[in-house]
Amino acid sequence: MTRPDADVLIAGGGLAAQRCSETLRRLGFDGRIVVLCQEPRAPYDRPPLSKAVLTDGREPPELAFRPPTWYAEHDVELLLGFAADDLDIPGRRVKLHKCGGVSRGADGNGRCDSTLRFGRLVIATGSRPRRLPGVTPGGGVHELRTHTDALALRSALREGQGRLAVLGAGLVGMEVASSARALGVDVTLIEAAPTPLGRALPPALGRWITRLHRKHGVDVRLATSVERVGVRRRVATLELSDGSTVRAGTVLVAAGTAPTTEWLSASGLGPGPIPTDHGGRTRLPGVYAAGDAACFPDAHLGERVPTPHWEAAVRQGTAVARAIVGLEPPEPAPPMFWSDQHGRRIQLVGHAPPQCEIELDGDPESGEPFTAWIRHGGLPAAALLVSRPDLLPRARRWVAGAHPSAKEASCAA
Repeated sequence: MTRPDADVLIAGGGLAAQRCSETLRRLGFDGRIVVLCQEPRAPYDRPPLSKAVLTDGREPPELAFRPPTWYAEHDVELLLGFAADDLDIPGRRVKLHKCGGVSRGADGNGRCDSTLRFGRLVIATGSRPRRLPGVTPGGGVHELRTHTDALALRSALREGQGRLAVLGAGLVGMEVASSARALGVDVTLIEAAPTPLGRALPPALGRWITRLHRKHGVDVRLATSVERVGVRRRVATLELSDGSTVRAGTVLVAAGTAPTTEWLSASGLGPGPIPTDHGGRTRLPGVYAAGDAACFPDAHLGERVPTPHWEAAVRQGTAVARAIVGLEPPEPAPPMFWSDQHGRRIQLVGHAPPQCEIELDGDPESGEPFTAWIRHGGLPAAALLVSRPDLLPRARRWVAGAHPSAKEASCAA
């Protein structure tokens, strides 16, 4: 049998891909690992893009998960500037699309065929910003997904181009609003839902985070959508659903993300998040998925739930690597995300349904640290920690304790 170009081909150069390759080598896997990185740089950390890159000017070497020597020392081949374009299941091949420069091709000599044959494939192609109808990126209209995007936004904010309008009060939108205020930029934050983070936070806590932003000078417009955007002489005029207008020198579209899985349409896996089992296995043999592109079973909810957060990418990349070498995934843990806004570290553990009971430890309006213990049907469901990172282990145990059979449920998924 002809040897494949890669024993494990990882399509995508983000956090899930990095953790998968690291875990494979740590577990003794000695096959050929090739990682497709769409950007012309090695895998790097993305959360700082909406924070430290904008405010402190952090550069790529500081964001990199590992120094360049790590990949050579661990025999992990990076194919930079290439993305997966199509999946041929019978031929076990991935068609490649050239996006930029190449650093060490799959043949080890800087060359790359138009396709790569694989033994096993890990789909870790991440996500892309959602587009809004009538709002086209370019000029003063920005998206934020890559370091290049962050540099362009940073330049616009630092050049004093006037007010920043942020379309969407999700994590990225609110973090950029916070960073812009730290730079002294006027900000209008526009959200179609009645409260920010409506899928993650119950309304009462969404109203708290709204007050936090308003207290720091952000003009927050809720239950309001953008009807029309016009740009003239580098100034955008946004016509809103409530009849008002906002003029801004810079616009950030931060209306959520969508999995980058359209390239899998012919295989039947895409578009949309790819359903997997607890080890990241898809319905196709030898094909796995992790990170924003995947939809893993949530052991605490008993159903598959997309989880486009940093910690989920770590756990899922690790789980796929363990599945490839024949091991069970790590013991399931409640989902968690964090965000830094206006000098506060905000952490949510678990799932907070809209209808829930909230017990506060501390006063949210005092500006001091506080915790919101969230129950549903009398059982622990989630915990919101505001500037209380010391309580994170306790919060994990508290939420996990409500689901003692989570491991069994996950393994049976």
